[in-house]
Amino acid sequence: MHRRRSAAIGTFALTLFAPLVVVGGSATAGTAASPDALRTPALPANATAGPSVVTPAMQTEIDRVVKAGQTASARSAMRAGPTSLADSQVRCADFEGQRYCLNTGWTTASQASVRREAAGDLTALAARSRSTETTGDLTVADAMRQRAALSPRKRAAAERAELTEAAESVGKVWLLRHQVQGEPLPDGFLERHPEITVDSTPVAARSTTSDTTTATTKSTKDYPQQDVILNRNRIKEQNRTYWCGVSAMQTIAWNASGTRKSQRYWAARLGTTTSGTAISEMVRVTNAYTGWDKERFAGKYIVLDIGSWSYRQWWKLQMRHITDYHAPVILHPILLRQFYPYLDDDASGHFQVGRGYDKNGSKANKLKYFEPWNQQRFDPSEPFISRTQTRGAYKSYRANQAHSMHNIGV
Repeated sequence: MHRRRSAAIGTFALTLFAPLVVVGGSATAGTAASPDALRTPALPANATAGPSVVTPAMQTEIDRVVKAGQTASARSAMRAGPTSLADSQVRCADFEGQRYCLNTGWTTASQASVRREAAGDLTALAARSRSTETTGDLTVADAMRQRAALSPRKRAAAERAELTEAAESVGKVWLLRHQVQGEPLPDGFLERHPEITVDSTPVAARSTTSDTTTATTKSTKDYPQQDVILNRNRIKEQNRTYWCGVSAMQTIAWNASGTRKSQRYWAARLGTTTSGTAISEMVRVTNAYTGWDKERFAGKYIVLDIGSWSYRQWWKLQMRHITDYHAPVILHPILLRQFYPYLDDDASGHFQVGRGYDKNGSKANKLKYFEPWNQQRFDPSEPFISRTQTRGAYKSYRANQAHSMHNIGV
């Protein structure tokens, strides 16, 4: 695997949550912090986060959220309409002031807002034409239906596993919010989170008078004109119409280990069905099987809501992940011809693998990514689509925003 420079560890974190503000210990939507706060975070810019320990308080919160889905009213709601199903399946946990919602990921939206969006997705899925081409992204509607169809015991186990995985990444989420906004960490946070490190040394053990305790944010001008990672030969088109996530995971793992395993192997690990693959599973498997989640790369991958992000913030995230983390991005757009001119037909939500960028001089920025979808494989009359793509970054941003889930794996 490629190694990035240790001095760059964690620097992409300085922009991830720029549009957020932490109020009273809870994550809420708001405005970005002042420029002064962004210039002088209390932690060094190269701090990063390993897996967090699940504390008794976190475990109590996990138990609360899981138990709420086991009530008689929650079980009956699973057989009702979109709103009731969304209310029963989308339940949010507060982990040390950060909000995580089942079937959604880390978000600053309220639980009520996430439920409304999920109910709308359920309604849209029911109305969607059967002729709509699908490439393998599991919609939140399908994810909720699959979860609701499980036995109470299996559903509780799945929810507990998802929430535990989230709790283990709270250190990373808090670190990002703190570094971006300059907000003070909760009292004793660094002592409770020795996984927050600089060059493998816990930040709590470092002198607060160190020259590394302040840092300036890295602007887009500080990045190279272009950068690219991953071997262009380590990508195969998806073998089935609903295996975009499977193909994307194959190339993510292949580029990590240098060994190609079959798409069937990854479909089994991802739990992929004919309805597709969930982004939460893409993140889980990346963390469990590839090594890209190590502190010397991206750290623990999370599902992150980018619905309120500006294009500038989204673009900077791509550059930071490639140049500073030297790790792939799990792109999650919707495949529409207005964004991807190589398509013959509009299609569904989709997965791609972000691998590079090109500032392109005075012209529009370009994003480099692996494209699993080749429509010609399934319809010989349609144009061939290349696995390696360099396309307008702004259109990729719009495609990500246009997806009903508007999230990404980083």
